[in-house]
Amino acid sequence: MLALVTGANGHLGFNLVRTLLDRGWRVRASVRTMAAARRGPLGALPAVELVEADVRDPQAMRAAMEGIDTLFHAAAVYVLSDPGRAGEIVEVSLRGAETALRAAADARVRKVVLTSSIVTLPLTRPGAPPVDESHWTTDLRVPYIRAKTEAERRAWSLAAELRLNLVTILPSGIIGPGFQRSTPTIDIIEAARRGVFRLGAPRANFTFADVRDVAVAHVVAAERDAQGRFIVVDVQPSFRTLVRTLHGIDPAIGPPLLTLPSFAAPMLPLYDRITHRLLGAPRIATPEVIATAASGKVFNVSAARARAELGWTPSVSFEDSLRATLRALNGP
Repeated sequence: MLALVTGANGHLGFNLVRTLLDRGWRVRASVRTMAAARRGPLGALPAVELVEADVRDPQAMRAAMEGIDTLFHAAAVYVLSDPGRAGEIVEVSLRGAETALRAAADARVRKVVLTSSIVTLPLTRPGAPPVDESHWTTDLRVPYIRAKTEAERRAWSLAAELRLNLVTILPSGIIGPGFQRSTPTIDIIEAARRGVFRLGAPRANFTFADVRDVAVAHVVAAERDAQGRFIVVDVQPSFRTLVRTLHGIDPAIGPPLLTLPSFAAPMLPLYDRITHRLLGAPRIATPEVIATAASGKVFNVSAARARAELGWTPSVSFEDSLRATLRALNGP
């Protein structure tokens, strides 16, 4: 089978290409600029056909899909802390999804696997039952959350209109090896490594899964011709638990002294700017992100459907995935 992977230079896209090759697929990988792809690890992979195609360009996307069996649409702009890119974030997700799906319908692609996100799901009050694939968030103040939510909803509408065979994967924050540039999820690990959480950890949690396990979920969804939405998440630790786990892997990463009280949340964007200047840490806390995280609600989702219908289960432990992430951040 021949697959097209969009966003193949990204953290998930690159690992998805490798997983497909390992499972015997033929792979065509689309990138925005060919020169960068050829210089990087994607260009070094054997038997990968590289094509240059902006996901917002209908003609380029239609040409990239000629003769393919399955489309893995993973392209996105994953940015949280740059307000100047809000329009781009939404456009690439929303217009990119529409362009890709219309091209897939025109090329008579058998299966479309679209990468959505866990951020399309609502947070819950502590102690509430976990949410599942039937739920959708209504809090769209963060541009990336708006982009992923509106893009997936549009994809489902188009799939019905164009009679496309669509499945969507909703991964948690992705960590693990194989990234050439950082993402907001990787930035959280880097911030901890640089001591951002040493004085205190936010009263919030996050979700994680290893990129290799997320890639497998995508491929299995295609191979089993799965239908609908699938949440893919391994762990959902508090920030304090995350940093303490990192401390257990690397004692140089100091554990947080306390969990910050809720009333401190409005000060976190200022603290974020200060640690960026003093420690060289990545920016991770915009006012919109903090307002969402400080709502008193938490990530609380169930991957039961992926486990039952895809047979998906994490093969890389949280600790091993963090180790691989730290090795990549520390460099060769």
